[in-house]
Amino acid sequence: MTGNAIYRLTNTSIVSVTRVEAPEVVSSDSLDDRLNGTYNRIGMARGGLAGLAGVEERRWWPEGTSYIAGGVEAGRTALEQAGITPDQVGLLINASVSRPHLEPSVATQIHDELGLPTNCLNFDITNACLGFVNAMQVAGSMIDAGQMDYALIVASEGTREPQERTLDRLVNGETTKDELKEAFATLTVGSGAAAMVLGRTDQNPGGHRVVGGLSRAGTSHHGLCIGTMEEMHTDSRALFIEGMALVTKAWAEAKAEFEWSDMDAYIPHQTSTAHLRGLSKALGLDNSRLAVSLVHHGNTAAAAVPFTLAQEAASMEDGDRVLLMGIGSGLNVSFTEIAW
Repeated sequence: MTGNAIYRLTNTSIVSVTRVEAPEVVSSDSLDDRLNGTYNRIGMARGGLAGLAGVEERRWWPEGTSYIAGGVEAGRTALEQAGITPDQVGLLINASVSRPHLEPSVATQIHDELGLPTNCLNFDITNACLGFVNAMQVAGSMIDAGQMDYALIVASEGTREPQERTLDRLVNGETTKDELKEAFATLTVGSGAAAMVLGRTDQNPGGHRVVGGLSRAGTSHHGLCIGTMEEMHTDSRALFIEGMALVTKAWAEAKAEFEWSDMDAYIPHQTSTAHLRGLSKALGLDNSRLAVSLVHHGNTAAAAVPFTLAQEAASMEDGDRVLLMGIGSGLNVSFTEIAW
């Protein structure tokens, strides 16, 4: 059976959404400087990270600093902005791609450092760059079911280690042109954190209601992007083609359930400016309504959508219709509508 998976929520709102920028700015020019010898040896021109991907710079957490600390900071700020105390949180979900170990869940450390109560469920949801959007659906469904009043979702990505390891490998004097192309996506990612508090709409009249959304799977393409905390191997061209095909199918079928052709703002996942142009062209969107954060922050993985939403929140007005647009390796796509 094929088609979209549809969901709708009736009593869940975004109460706050925050972001934390990693402090160290790493320009694409500086990465090109490190790769200059490799470029010359294999006959490739520098400048692709900024020129092709549109990533002028990305950020790193300081050496020796855990990226989880960024998630804790984002979570603490989100609680403060929501005006709630830790003991009111009934669910914590960490949605990060980055993780320093397989177990325990990253959520356990964040739960402890935020001083959340013993009756607060806590776990990780990982689904490449879609984890945060998926977590919103899970948390919203639990809030709608009356299981809790508030949920906190956190994502903090740390890309320093995989990028440094990749750079060391690419300058070893043996790298081929194909190997550099396969590693290209690794160099476009960036570090950063974001957090969101979801609560009951009837208790938070100033919140922004989560209307609902959809997901669609294209998992026959699960081998196009494979990443670890050491490196990524990506067929960027095939990923772009198959990702656009999956989004287009999901969008066409969505018209029977949702009217998304004229939203006030679109918050897409951030992989490259070429991808964003392709997305707006494929779906017939006004490109000026697509919010962008990757130029100065890179692809912040699962944090990208809420990170960009937090960036744009101050410019949004009551009544605006906002669409979160997640696309993740695997492949999977998810859209979530917000009534701001």
